[in-house]
Amino acid sequence: MLTAPAFQDTSTTAQTADIASMHILEVELGRTLPVLSAFNATTNQQYQHARCLVRLHDHPLGIVEFVFEESTLSPGDYMPLIWNSLKEQISAHLQQDGLPAITQLEPEGVTSSEPPLCIKEREAFFADAPFVSIIVSTHDRAESLSCGLPALLSQHYPRYEIVIVDNAPSTDATAQLIQQKYSDLPHLRYVREDRPGLSKGLNRGIREARGEIFAFTDDDVIVDAYWLLQLVRAFSVVDNVACVTGLILPRELETPAQFWFEEYGGFSKGFKQRIYDMADYHPREPLYPYTAGSLGAGASMAFRATFLRSVGGFDPALQAGMDIAAFFQVIRQGHRLVYQPAALAYHTHRRTYLELQKQIYSYGVALTAYLTKNILDNPRLLLEMLVKIPYGFFFTLSSQSPKNKKKSCSYPKSLTRLELQGLLTGPFVYWRRRQALAPADHKLQRVRENAGE
Repeated sequence: MLTAPAFQDTSTTAQTADIASMHILEVELGRTLPVLSAFNATTNQQYQHARCLVRLHDHPLGIVEFVFEESTLSPGDYMPLIWNSLKEQISAHLQQDGLPAITQLEPEGVTSSEPPLCIKEREAFFADAPFVSIIVSTHDRAESLSCGLPALLSQHYPRYEIVIVDNAPSTDATAQLIQQKYSDLPHLRYVREDRPGLSKGLNRGIREARGEIFAFTDDDVIVDAYWLLQLVRAFSVVDNVACVTGLILPRELETPAQFWFEEYGGFSKGFKQRIYDMADYHPREPLYPYTAGSLGAGASMAFRATFLRSVGGFDPALQAGMDIAAFFQVIRQGHRLVYQPAALAYHTHRRTYLELQKQIYSYGVALTAYLTKNILDNPRLLLEMLVKIPYGFFFTLSSQSPKNKKKSCSYPKSLTRLELQGLLTGPFVYWRRRQALAPADHKLQRVRENAGE
């Protein structure tokens, strides 16, 4: 019987000597530019390095890294860095808004006499915005959930509900959190799902939800105020969109494990909107659409309710990987998926090396488990997948592949080994879970038939 490897904290001081924690900042160019402080009151720490998200009219443009020579950076210190790094993105956004071009940044920011076109269009969307359900499945992480809920409850969106699914809890902490702090909010609902597993938790949320669109995030994520609005608006970018994914950035970069996760690939898919399908918007990548993880992540995604219900929700035999399996279904069934970086969220990466080991191993399992699902669901895909195997080995193993070229010399080889172990284990794990679920699925089907569903 295959078992998970024994995870150990084998990271060393030598490996991490070149990694310094970074101050996570934001700068909005559409108003007076602030003085940036090296001190973070939340962590009570003084930083030398900063990773700054630059936005214009709330739209994310890109990341610029700063070095604090002193305790603060004035606009005059960092404006040239932003302009040199992102002048093309700034100019393109101004052109889309019909605003005059600029040749440099000024301390008063990029201002206009009236609201820019992008904000007018955003506000106009409110009039016909569909009712949306935000679904969060959580397991024994009430403290983490309590950090993310205020942002979910403060969305600039007119009509939505939040469904919190308490998945196989060992305590009543999550139930108490909702009862004590949020019981007076009719658009926040608590449900309990005693069958363990992320897919089961999300599927319970789908059954409870009432929206036309289902938006999903995790209990360790802080979403932007316009996250939901931008996810939902992206369904109108082209026709036949069944899924939208958003930009996910690290909420903190304090520990080596968090930096290594970013080197592994992180969650960000870049700052350019992209459309995916099997015809008009087919990226010329050898492994597409099987590298569905490049399309987005489960911590920030939304689906049309009709689509998710038509495919039976998320596969309960998948744990990690249920999101990429759903993305793949969207594409292969002839729908479109939109990656919308304006839908911004911040994720709290695993802080310890032990947690990161488990995460990377589970990602390896998830990839080949999801590929196994595809073959079992549609055996005709086997030949198509076999043709892609040679490049798949290069993509997975070569240090020069798009997947691995971001990794530094300090990236632990043990993480790569664990990922490969997961890749080898995934098909067996999925088969075992699928077989274990089969009797329960048959029983549930009989119950529904007897109930006339």
